[in-house]
Amino acid sequence: MRDDDVNPGVPAPLRRQFLKYSGALGAAAALTPALAACSAGPESTNDTGGGGGKDRTLTAVIGYGNDGSWDPTQTASAFAMAANNHIYEGLLDTDPITREPYPALATAIPRDPSATTWRFSLRPGATFHDGTPVTADDVVFVFDRILDPHTQTLAKGFFAPWLDSVRKTDARTVELVLKFPFPDGLSRLTLAKVMPRHVFSRPGAWDDAVKGLAVGSGPYRQTAHHPKSNTTFEAFAAYNGPRRPAFHRMNWLTIVDAAPRVAKISGTGAGAQIADNIPYANIPRLEQGGLKVAGGAGMNNLFLMFNTRHKPFDDVRVRQALHYAIDTEKMVRVALKGHGRPASSFLNEGNPGYRRAKTVYDHDPDRARALLKAAGVTDLSVEILAVNVSWIVDCLPTVKSSWDAIGVRTTLAPQETTAVFTKMDQKQDYQVVAAASNPNQFGRDADLIMHYNYGPGNLWMRYTRWEGHPVAQRLFRDMDRATREPDPARKKAMIQDYVDVVAEQAVLYPVVHNELMTAWDPRQLSGIRAQPYPGLNLLQAKWA
Repeated sequence: MRDDDVNPGVPAPLRRQFLKYSGALGAAAALTPALAACSAGPESTNDTGGGGGKDRTLTAVIGYGNDGSWDPTQTASAFAMAANNHIYEGLLDTDPITREPYPALATAIPRDPSATTWRFSLRPGATFHDGTPVTADDVVFVFDRILDPHTQTLAKGFFAPWLDSVRKTDARTVELVLKFPFPDGLSRLTLAKVMPRHVFSRPGAWDDAVKGLAVGSGPYRQTAHHPKSNTTFEAFAAYNGPRRPAFHRMNWLTIVDAAPRVAKISGTGAGAQIADNIPYANIPRLEQGGLKVAGGAGMNNLFLMFNTRHKPFDDVRVRQALHYAIDTEKMVRVALKGHGRPASSFLNEGNPGYRRAKTVYDHDPDRARALLKAAGVTDLSVEILAVNVSWIVDCLPTVKSSWDAIGVRTTLAPQETTAVFTKMDQKQDYQVVAAASNPNQFGRDADLIMHYNYGPGNLWMRYTRWEGHPVAQRLFRDMDRATREPDPARKKAMIQDYVDVVAEQAVLYPVVHNELMTAWDPRQLSGIRAQPYPGLNLLQAKWA
């Protein structure tokens, strides 16, 4: 079973690019000269540095593909996003666990987060990996792309609602002009990675970025990129920023299948020191072998998405009935081995904006039957179109047995993630989708998370065929008002109120939130912190 990650939150044309370029970099001849030159690095996926000492290579195993888009303005690839956090910098970046912003390319955080103009001075001596100084022109170049109304990027949805423009005041200073006070925007600046204008303004360069061209100013530079195999990195000697590289070289292997991923970090022949996306069933054996295994609880979730144009799923009572029917406690106990919680809100319980929703789908089969009866639904047959992510597949039997128990004949149809969402993009008919999502890749603020899933014009809403519903229209207006609310306490309450509407409607809604597990060898590595979203962040790690 695979744990691949084609994130459906990316605009459909961009996700089709992901599919188009999947595996497209197999030959150096297909690369631009800049990328072809850097692809001459280590070929071996078993390179662990050939011995001890500070110069040995850190080998990491990532349970997601490295052949998605690497363009920081549009990617939702777990592998690429994690790698880009080591290659690129934003004006501000965020701690991978607390998500608190810290100065990266900028020298300081604005003193007044509630101001409608933020001024940033760039770090003296900051250079890109090709030796070119970072300038204000590079910053403006990236933000102009993000805010361009004629360019479709994922990042636009994170900035356009509140950011009006970015302007250069001198060679090393920029100003961000906001549409209204928006303190949460400071943490979002990490999603606008500063890229060299002289590289990415060339014709075709954005396509090269999708394929894997990465030139940043961060602590590590990309030295080789082999889709479906590995990507290698080297410490950038000229880096003078806040989080210095601790590893001379890194080799990140992409191993999507669970069994070989676990094998790579376990036993006497272990070829890697750290891996993410560890299956729950493997935790005891890895711990017995001396590895540290830790989880990060966050927004990672199994959700159900209903086609509201396919009767009877246009009836909220039917959607609610199917949620009430699921034995979520059994799912957590059996499928997740205790590493999760039944959803009690769209937001996970650790989110700062969390409040228990007014509608919580505790296991109540009698209520489920009553709701179906009230909706006039009998003899219902449902096919669940599901992604074949391993932990999702483990959860599906509980959904089937729960629905069968209330008289709903249920068929499971797990498929490759790309196949499922290609059908969505093609607007094929479906009844229910079961899949995984984790907007914590982009941040923790509830406004971002809810807009990522429920914003007007959002891809998810087009999948559900619900965005034209009167309740949806009211929801979108309430979301917009909450975004613009200047008082933090009032804003939080407004978000919690509209999350109650999302819970009641259950158009796209989580069933369980679960932990993501990371394993590493503490005899070799220190400073590791398990994060609650896919990938790794090694900017504060070092050799033990």
